[in-house]
Amino acid sequence: MTGIGPLEPGEDTWAREPAEPRPAPRPWQRRTLLIPATACAVLAAGAALWVTRPRPAPPPELPFPAQTVTVTFLAGRTTAPHRLAFDVRLTVESGPPVTVTRVSQPYAGMSAESEPRAPFRTAPGSARVITVTMRVTECGRVPKNAALPFLEVTLRNTRAIQTQSFILGPRYTRYLSRALGEACGESAPSSPKPPRRLNS
Repeated sequence: MTGIGPLEPGEDTWAREPAEPRPAPRPWQRRTLLIPATACAVLAAGAALWVTRPRPAPPPELPFPAQTVTVTFLAGRTTAPHRLAFDVRLTVESGPPVTVTRVSQPYAGMSAESEPRAPFRTAPGSARVITVTMRVTECGRVPKNAALPFLEVTLRNTRAIQTQSFILGPRYTRYLSRALGEACGESAPSSPKPPRRLNS
């Protein structure tokens, strides 16, 4: 073979045709591709903000009713035979309102009732004067000298219901011992005497 020129394909061979250039994407195709990518980016940013958001502190736990109530002895009096009455001040210092559902005392030979009658409610930051009336039903079952007597008050707020024993102090102790002695007279029980043995 002589001459200079491009080689021609031999028999049973084909020349590869040059690839056609791809057309550039049209503007509407670009927008179609950008929408999912933008949505993914927005969702990822939103998820990151949700995870790293500042979370508010949990609300403070409400106190038990007995933690917010004080009961103070004011004065006492004798209203009738075998009946005595005294006033106390119930104060709710803080927290939610407190409802008094029962006022009682620990001695088996006496009954107690309050005015206002339970249940009654007291708002936080306020006080209420309660008159407690006790009736002696059996002198043999009340103490002649009450030591550290207490008043039982059942309290309820939005957290719990509790029965709290309030020791009202030495003034209440002196009043109760004197009033019970006046109500029962010589019938108030004393320490039992040991049986005497007769000489044989």
